Amino acid sequence: MSETPKFEVIDRRKQKAEEEQVNQQAGAQPPETVAPAPSSPAAPGAGPRLVVNEGRREPAPADEKQSRAEAEGEPDLPPAPTALESKDQKTSYDAAVQRLDDLIRAQNPAMDAQPTVGFEHLVQQFYVSAMIQMGAGTQEGQRPRVDILGARGTIDLLGVLAEKTRGNLTEAEDRTLQTVLFEVRAAFLELTSMISLQGISAPPPPVPR
Repeated sequence: MSETPKFEVIDRRKQKAEEEQVNQQAGAQPPETVAPAPSSPAAPGAGPRLVVNEGRREPAPADEKQSRAEAEGEPDLPPAPTALESKDQKTSYDAAVQRLDDLIRAQNPAMDAQPTVGFEHLVQQFYVSAMIQMGAGTQEGQRPRVDILGARGTIDLLGVLAEKTRGNLTEAEDRTLQTVLFEVRAAFLELTSMISLQGISAPPPPVPR
């Protein structure tokens, strides 16, 4: 048996009677009715009718803005938090971190306090991720698993970080970032050269029109 088409069945008689009752109670005039089109006259006493895409809702200003943002490829982001909201959340976060540290030290009295996360930890995290994606850390005797596209993305993120923080780092932070970026790019060049030597050639350049 074929599936029944999904239409919305609307009983206009019941809806109209309810609207007239509400208008009479409020002392307002009943709403103006729209006569049916001549091509499809409504028979007296006709029952519910099938309505498909009846009436087109005009887009609200918010809808127009969203449609324009989608057409331009802009992400639909929520409004940014206020300075007070960010401050209150940061205070709550610091308090939660402190409670967590206290619980950990209570279970492990000999354990030192966790070091404060700094810029060098962020750079190190990117470095480790890129090197693992390029096959580093593989156990002896096992075939390296290389995620060359993931490595490229991580290296590009390091490049973005270097670009966006230019002029806002200490000398030590900048030296660490530039050294790490140089190392991962060198490893990427070596890896892509090995891939080329294995017979995987790059696609031909596009033919100019």
